[in-house]
Formats: sequence, structure tokens, C-alpha cells
Amino acid sequence: MSALTDRSMPATATPRKPTILIYPHKGWQAIRLGEIWTNRDLLALMCLRDVTIRYKQAALGVLWAIIQPLTQMVVLNLVFGRFGGMSDRVKETIGIDVPYPIFLFSGLISWQFFASAVNAGSNSLVSNANMLRKVYIPRLILPLSSQGAPMADYALSMVVLAGMMVYYGTTFSITLLLLPLLVISTILASLSVGLILAALSVSYRDFKFVVPFLIQVWFYLTPVIYPIKMFPERYRWLLKLNPMAGPVEGFRAVILGTPVPWSSWAISTGVASVLVVLGLMYFSRVERRFADLI
Repeated sequence: MSALTDRSMPATATPRKPTILIYPHKGWQAIRLGEIWTNRDLLALMCLRDVTIRYKQAALGVLWAIIQPLTQMVVLNLVFGRFGGMSDRVKETIGIDVPYPIFLFSGLISWQFFASAVNAGSNSLVSNANMLRKVYIPRLILPLSSQGAPMADYALSMVVLAGMMVYYGTTFSITLLLLPLLVISTILASLSVGLILAALSVSYRDFKFVVPFLIQVWFYLTPVIYPIKMFPERYRWLLKLNPMAGPVEGFRAVILGTPVPWSSWAISTGVASVLVVLGLMYFSRVERRFADLI
């Protein structure tokens, strides 16, 4: 009976599901910036998440974005400006009587953005290890989104700087229109270092200790508390190779209304652009191993 039933009712074969095997690419890969544009909503969401988390449950909230650079400016002004005589030396070097607190703060807020962005970028992959292991997202989104919170602090610090300019009677010059370009140069500088350190930190956890030390040394090699003209002319080209030297000098020039240092700005931005390309190439080459190593 059962044999008759089997012959009268033809069996329906269950279609086999195709097996898809995904293999990681090997060697150098093309930089897939199109993926970042496709996932731009995710990038914006992660930037907003970082900004929200940064000051969550902090009693003073976003005021910390103002308190930190202001406190640092007051201490550096006392140590270098008053006791070290840097205030008078700056006036002699640039030939203009400028308030040293504004000279210092205008360089300091650009540096603070760079330092915070590099530190956040270098930790961006390791701190999101669980996400990397469980889901696929373009890995590049993580170091890019880490720039969001430092950028918010940077914007708040600029408001304080504008208030200081009014207090000290600093003239607002037309060169302030260059400010967006200088901000882009500063972002390029932070990305140039952050991308490379983010990829290296996955394989070598030593960079967790190296990055704070590196940033501390880098601070004194960047013309934040002194003008680049204080260095002997034959050594200035070395300082101009610093990706942050040009943006800091340029930012200060448009704030104080002094001549814009086009050459140092162009050299520093050129170095930063080359480093960004190299960082993207290295990141694309090693990102296939992140989920296994992290």
C-alpha cells in the first residue's frame, strides 16, 4: 500500500540552498571609500553616540570641553608667559603686541583637538572589539567616527576663543574666512596619525602606552606655546614637516590678523595628505585580520 502511494504521489525534491563561501582578500586592496558613503547614516549615528557617551553622567557635562583647555591655558600662561618670559619674546619675534593668552589659547585648542582625535582614533578598533567580532561594518567607520566628540569640543572652544577676542579687543580680520580650511587641515593631520595607529594598535597593544607619550613629546615639537620664527631659520623646515605646525600657525594668524604662513601651511597639509593616503592603504591591507586578532 505504501509502495502504491509512493508511486502515485511523486516526491517533491527539496531544492538545495547554495553555499556561499567568503574568503578574505589578500595583499594590497583598493580603498573602498564608496562603502563609507553608502553607510554615511551609520557614521553619523556613531559620531552622535560618541558625543553622547563622552559627557554622560558627568556632573558638569559639556563644560569639561571648556574647563580643560582654559585651565591648561592659565597654567601655561603663568609658567611660560609670565615666569619664562615667553610673552615678551613672542612680541619681539612677530613684531606685534598681541595678548599672550589669545596667542596661546588659539594654538592650544587646535592642538587639543588633534591630541583627542588621535587618542580616540588609536583606540577606536580595540574599544569596539565586540562589534567587530559579531557584525560586519566597514572598519574604516570606527576611526572616522571617533573624530566626532573631539570636533564638538573644538567647536565649543572656538566660542570661548571668540569671547576672549572680544575681552582683549582683538580685531576680527577678513582672514577669518580661512578658518574652515584650517579646520580641514587639522582634521587631515589627526586622521593621518589616527588611521595608522588604529590599525597598529590591533596587532601591537604596546601602542596603548606609546600614544600618550608620543602626544606629550609632539606637543613641544609643535609651535603652540612659541612661534615657529623663534627657531633658527635653517631648522624651520623640519618643524614645517610636522602635520600640525602649519594648521596651528595658520589658525593663530587668522585669529590675530597677522600674515598667513602659506608655505608652512601648504607643507604641513601636503605631508598630512600623503600620510592619510598611506594610512588608508595600510588600513585596507590589514583590516581583514582585525576580527581574528582583536
